[in-house]
Amino acid sequence: MDPLAERVLVFVRRQALIPPGGRVLAAVSGGGDSVALLYLLAELAERNALTLAGVAHLNHRLRSRESDEDERLCRDLASRFDVPCVVESADVAELSRSERISVEHAGHRARYAFFDRAADRLDACRVALGHTIDDQAETFLLRPLRGAGTEGLSAIRPRAGKVVRPLLRVTRAELRAYLAAREVSFREDASNLDRRVPRNRIRHDLIPHLQGYSPRVVEVLAREAEIARAEAEWLAHAANEMSSGLVKSTKTGVEVDAAGLAALHPALGRRVARNVLGLVSGRSVGFDHIERLRRLATAVTGRVDFPGCRADRLESIIRLTARAGRGTVDRAESFAYRLDVPGEVSVPEAGVTISAEPAEMGLSVPFAWPKTGGNPAFERTVAVAAAGPLAVRNWRPGDRFRPLGLRGHRKKLQDLFVDRKVSRVDRSRIPLVLDDRNRIVWVVGQAVSDEFRVTGAAASVLILRVRTLGDNS
Repeated sequence: MDPLAERVLVFVRRQALIPPGGRVLAAVSGGGDSVALLYLLAELAERNALTLAGVAHLNHRLRSRESDEDERLCRDLASRFDVPCVVESADVAELSRSERISVEHAGHRARYAFFDRAADRLDACRVALGHTIDDQAETFLLRPLRGAGTEGLSAIRPRAGKVVRPLLRVTRAELRAYLAAREVSFREDASNLDRRVPRNRIRHDLIPHLQGYSPRVVEVLAREAEIARAEAEWLAHAANEMSSGLVKSTKTGVEVDAAGLAALHPALGRRVARNVLGLVSGRSVGFDHIERLRRLATAVTGRVDFPGCRADRLESIIRLTARAGRGTVDRAESFAYRLDVPGEVSVPEAGVTISAEPAEMGLSVPFAWPKTGGNPAFERTVAVAAAGPLAVRNWRPGDRFRPLGLRGHRKKLQDLFVDRKVSRVDRSRIPLVLDDRNRIVWVVGQAVSDEFRVTGAAASVLILRVRTLGDNS
């Protein structure tokens, strides 16, 4: 095995990016980074470290004939490795115009929706992307220019759901040398030279300038991103733990212990304030909004209007309620947490705490969700045939699972939400519990997957419980 492939394998194992033998779909654009990714994954597959499920390519239709030639190369590469090639086409320019977003943002949205569909089609548990340490450094420099906080400075994460990035410790130059040694050709995207794009200016102008001060600036910036990510994860965990004692969900919003919020360290207090504002309003909030809520915690009385919600200081609490008639967004901010077994995690974005513990010996199968013919609106305790560790996150477009009672047929979560008359805003606040293969175990309060129903043959049964924040019963 090539030394570069050995390094990638070490990174994959240390970061637990891919389960041993897991089916991995390679996202290939035709550019050098993604082509090298495909060759490296094929080497790992030869070592039985993973299974190469296929190639996924999205034709963005931005460069007419050149885009078609990119697609043709990706099909040829898939044939070379004798794996399936999933190809779709998307009018990214039209999506940009209709949604009034940048072409870059529109392309990102289209790609990730496509990755979900392609992974589902080929039964892949992971989708591998070719982001490098150079991409990490560029993103780290972009984020503060756009006003990002600690989470934003985390830049590119090694794993986000099914998406993994095995090359985050590899430089772009190393990948080019790897391809050159194998005489492998790839496509050059001329748009990467367009200096009207901020990332390209950082790549071609700013980073070379910074290398005059520090030749290893790319590695330094990537290390800073890794430090920021660890600190952001710790802060998120600490804020969740603190929220369980300070924040209580109500039918109309949430109530926050004002004195408790005021006493928190600013870093922790800002994270808690941001979480509760996002929970009630369903919108992203800025620094000024967060500081206004923190100031209200030190006031005697007062009312502050925020986008999508209102906060009232009432004696010892701050009551936040959603405001009707001001317009809403389709999705709340995304969230993702680890749930150990046994263990518990607070999900302030959903206003709940979820726990998992092994079932006691002798658990009767009728306890399992749901009983025949029963489909309660909100089930707080379920039994599932699963093992830990688990993860908790919110819904993403393209999510599918097999609801119990549908004879094993897969169903889009969006269709389930429509059937249950769940509003667009509420959909992105409903937590999903997933296993370590990223399969949906429980759509909290809605349905359990047929794959995890409890039977007499179940090797491991877990009890999952959900309660509202502030409910210690």
